[in-house]
Amino acid sequence: MDTRFPSGQEIARKWFVVDGSGLTLGRLASRVASILAGKENPMYTPFIDTGDHVIIINAEKVKVTGMKADQKMYRHYTGFPGGLREEGFRKRFDRAPERVVQAAILGMLPKNKLGKAMGKKLKVYKGDHHEHQAQKPEVLAVAAR
Repeated sequence: MDTRFPSGQEIARKWFVVDGSGLTLGRLASRVASILAGKENPMYTPFIDTGDHVIIINAEKVKVTGMKADQKMYRHYTGFPGGLREEGFRKRFDRAPERVVQAAILGMLPKNKLGKAMGKKLKVYKGDHHEHQAQKPEVLAVAAR
């Protein structure tokens, strides 16, 4: 008995569009990360990228619960001595809400080459317009709770 693995040509990738209006950031991120990883695909194989493309619109209307808006910090290191930079959630969300949503989703993907390939299939937009009408994306409903 042989184990059959899907090849690149057999994987039919779909395009989904998600409206972020009123959705909680963490719940949205976990559902989208699952789709990008291909875990909702019957052909799912852990070491092959079988995921679909996801477009998120209205990233500026995503909400967070609890004290995260006041307490969460984004940090990065510039590579120079004393180069640790910090930015609060509110400031980054006002400046670039699409980067906040993208960081939440990419943080739930594997930290290797496979995770990078999955992350490239994510597109996040601030408004309600996107550039992927030609792909005919399906509307994906995410529970708002």
